[in-house]
Amino acid sequence: MPLQFPDSWRFKSSPDSVIPNAAIDEFEKLIGIIVAKGNRWELLEYFKECFAHTVGSTSVWSTSESWASTDLRSYLEDAAKNPPLFLEAFYDACENLRDKYAIPDIERINIICLEHKIAYQIYPPKLIKPNEGEETIPVSESPPTFSESVKQLIRQSLERSEELLIDNRPREAVQELFWILESITTAFRGEQLQSGRIQGKYFNVIVNELRNANEGTAINYILKCLENLHGYHSSPTGGGSRHGLDLKDGKPMTLSEGRLFCNLIRSYISFLLTEYERLINNDVLENL
Repeated sequence: MPLQFPDSWRFKSSPDSVIPNAAIDEFEKLIGIIVAKGNRWELLEYFKECFAHTVGSTSVWSTSESWASTDLRSYLEDAAKNPPLFLEAFYDACENLRDKYAIPDIERINIICLEHKIAYQIYPPKLIKPNEGEETIPVSESPPTFSESVKQLIRQSLERSEELLIDNRPREAVQELFWILESITTAFRGEQLQSGRIQGKYFNVIVNELRNANEGTAINYILKCLENLHGYHSSPTGGGSRHGLDLKDGKPMTLSEGRLFCNLIRSYISFLLTEYERLINNDVLENL
């Protein structure tokens, strides 16, 4: 399904809003990974046609595979003058190959946009532009040991939270991220630490066990801050996003507060994902 966004975006381009060369390099690498799994020359021509079409141009078959790669770069740079058209071309081109080739997930595309300050995000079937000046902190990729269904669950939750912020629903956006944060902590259940095996089934118990296993370290302090944040939002007179809002003394969350809290939670999600992967990798090394 083609991306949906305002028609006016198709006709806007300025030197201040182009996709930078470093980001074009990232997308070109992704294309390189895709075409390596098939007829490389033919697939390069396919991507050429997709990017040429989106900017109202035509693509002629190159005289060699090498020239096809060079010509594709030219079309990428031309489309990069208008980020919505570029992202539309890349997304559509990949989706049309989904049944035959492995393609990058939406999370990877959005991370590239965030890292290179491209002011757009893809939430199929929509291409959206988050509020000016309110950047979203990218989240680390899920560990390879997570199943594809789990990775998709995390990705969908992150995307849903961003959609809720765009719709000016900060409390629900924060709730969504706390839900996935608490879900991610359950991955630690049953894992072996130096202090023993993690026995807890719920967020507070698991985080407390992780803290106890890391006394006197930065990890202990980081997790203590996470507990405080979680506790604040569990209080009806605090954030009021987990167990209801006190209708007498509670204060509804503002959009700017919601964006800040979401970014804090996203940071902790990244931290837990990274720590889990480190823990698993250490176990693998010890068993070699």
